Amino acid sequence: MKTLIATLAATLMLTAGLANAAPKDGAFEVASLASTSQKTGWLQVLSEGKPMKSAKRRDAVSRAPIAREIVRFKEDVAPGTVIVDNSERRLYHVLGHGIAVKYAVSVGRDGFLWTGVNRVSRKTEWPTWTPPEDMRAREAKKGKILPVSMKGGLDNPLGARALYLGSTIYRIHGTNQPSSIGQAMSSGCIRMANEDVEHLYAQVSIGATVIVRD
Repeated sequence: MKTLIATLAATLMLTAGLANAAPKDGAFEVASLASTSQKTGWLQVLSEGKPMKSAKRRDAVSRAPIAREIVRFKEDVAPGTVIVDNSERRLYHVLGHGIAVKYAVSVGRDGFLWTGVNRVSRKTEWPTWTPPEDMRAREAKKGKILPVSMKGGLDNPLGARALYLGSTIYRIHGTNQPSSIGQAMSSGCIRMANEDVEHLYAQVSIGATVIVRD
């Protein structure tokens, strides 16, 4: 009898401990999408539902080579505005109260730079890439055949997220070539490292003003 009582008491104590450890709302904590020193997150566990083949592959596609920063920003624009500075190759998401988040980006190469003001018209996770016909023709002359369309995924050059600018062909999007960040290498779109574009995507609303300037 004493053994049975002791067993029941131990079971009740274990059950109580598990109940206290479980989240009160029934939700379980998952890996954060924010940049951390451990660099854990979505790329560790999925690629169209499949496990990543290696940590090296995950890091190569996800990591931002230049860390984002919180910076002082005194320009007179509304909070929520996105400013892309072509010459600096940086993107500022204005938070208000004199601060902004600064991200490194890749901008258009010679002949593909542009400036203007537009608004975010659409947001897409793991966007499909449909290269314009002139891009496909241009690359074909170099001996590179581009697909008519490519579904989203780790090998897709649009990366993990895309923010579309008005009715233009331009987007702010991720990349599977993080080495291009901080360079002028795109065909006019604004490239961000995947972990950065996910961070921006979560903060920016449809209708937000986007200013691209020299």
